[in-house]
Amino acid sequence: MAGNPNSRPVITTSSTSYWEFRNSSTEGTQWYDKQFMQNMPKYLIVVEVILGLLVWTLIASTRYFRFSEFGWVMFVSVFCWLLTLFLLIISLTNRQIQHESWTTVVLVFNCSAALLYMSAAIVEATMIDHDAKGHHDYNCWAASTFFAFLISLSYAGSAFFSFKSWQSRDE
Repeated sequence: MAGNPNSRPVITTSSTSYWEFRNSSTEGTQWYDKQFMQNMPKYLIVVEVILGLLVWTLIASTRYFRFSEFGWVMFVSVFCWLLTLFLLIISLTNRQIQHESWTTVVLVFNCSAALLYMSAAIVEATMIDHDAKGHHDYNCWAASTFFAFLISLSYAGSAFFSFKSWQSRDE
């Protein structure tokens, strides 16, 4: 091969590999949980944050203040959205409290949020004025109602997984 005029020497260099860099001084100081997106309950938290944001921003973009019933829907959606955002931040930073009481708190929150959102979705569905089809308020309220029912199902799913976690803690 040394006699081939078309061959060129290949020079290789070695640098600090990703593995060495990752395992050097940063081990144990991760600010997020790498396994976060690998299980369903945490997917549901992200879905709840996104859908909750959609629900209250769609309502807030209308003249909801004319109807007192929409005040209830706004309260439920903003309240649950803020608490769910708090749970998301705790999950992302892997600062979850590993106590039986924390599991119980999450279970109670998810069950309560599912019931509150279901009641808000029903109230919102009954308030939609079908004579106003095609108007901005009607479109936003209809979309918000759809997302409110979806988020109710999402919270019910989270409540199911919270119950399973709570049940496994007792065993």
